[in-house]
Amino acid sequence: MNPDSSSFSPPPARPGLMGITLAAVIGSVMVLAASVLFALLPGSLSEARDFRAARSCEEIGGSAVENGDCLSAWPGTVVSTDVGRKNMAVTNWATVDFGPGQERSLRIRMQGSGPVWETLAPGDRVTALTWRDRLWGLEKGELRQDTTEKPGRTSTAQLALGLALLITGAVFLRGSGWLHRRRAIGAPPARTSQILVPMAATFLAAGIAVTAAVATDRLWLVLLTTAAGCAAAWTASVLLVRRLGGQRTS
Repeated sequence: MNPDSSSFSPPPARPGLMGITLAAVIGSVMVLAASVLFALLPGSLSEARDFRAARSCEEIGGSAVENGDCLSAWPGTVVSTDVGRKNMAVTNWATVDFGPGQERSLRIRMQGSGPVWETLAPGDRVTALTWRDRLWGLEKGELRQDTTEKPGRTSTAQLALGLALLITGAVFLRGSGWLHRRRAIGAPPARTSQILVPMAATFLAAGIAVTAAVATDRLWLVLLTTAAGCAAAWTASVLLVRRLGGQRTS
């Protein structure tokens, strides 16, 4: 007597070992990269604080002027402007002469297409703003525009990228552990919602962290906003996954 084949069902497919390992490796690399960025962050934050606290050289004088720890201004004349393009990126440059002879000229990379860059022309008189060894801004009349050398941009980029990598890497590691447990108990394959919803929540949390890092230079506020964003995004993710799972089984 042959058993009815309809009474038997194949065992549920288990999560693939390759996917579990790949998620663990990607998460580990992201967390390690974030750790390196955070290790370099104190120096960048200290420089940004010093810059914000700096005063005009005319106000303080003394050793601060000799060390370049104050804000100074140097008059110059625009020699030329040009636009560079590389790998879809556009950079705006201004060459400024600060004295007789080409040896006194500097090629300055401007931050974006701001109000100064848009009005620059050869022969224009401008004022270069410096701090320590950084030419951080350019003035033309009442207009001012930052250069890419302005202190604080490095710390902002490090913090934003570090938080994004840490959040995403932690989710990859958690997902790897979750898949490993499901494989160990022979659980059925994960539903699509169990993958896509946490991914969307992760991207949302990382976006909140990056936005906070760019919007403010207060570290405690960035961390508080990031923590709140992660908590809200992941709580909503859990509730949504449970709701979708309940609808599917009902």
